[in-house]
Amino acid sequence: MTMTATRPASSETIVNATRVDGLRTVLNRALRGKAGVIEQVIACLLARGHLLLEDLPGLGKTTLAKAVATAVGGKFARVQCTPDLLPGDITGFSVFNQKNREFEFLPGPVFSDVLLADEINRTTPRTQSALLEAMAER
Repeated sequence: MTMTATRPASSETIVNATRVDGLRTVLNRALRGKAGVIEQVIACLLARGHLLLEDLPGLGKTTLAKAVATAVGGKFARVQCTPDLLPGDITGFSVFNQKNREFEFLPGPVFSDVLLADEINRTTPRTQSALLEAMAER
């Protein structure tokens, strides 16, 4: 029989575990009966990845996205993807300000912390590409 010594958890590890437990509690309160989905959302957040949620209408995808944004103290935005949606509608665009006589950049919804892009498959490949590029660049 071999014995291995384990190191005690650092205070930083304990604090992070407490934060994750708090996030889990908040999300489970916001969306009941989807514990497995919430665990995957937390794993995605910890991995700093992107998440694709597929489910039937009315089962809490928007509620979950809003709860995640609120729980992490971030900004939530939603885009309804339609065939006439342009890349600039997602990424933002420059507008000429006549007072300053300069162009000003108006950021699109992609500059939020949590972006819900609903029905991505309905938009054009060019707009999908703009969204994927923004995701790749974080």
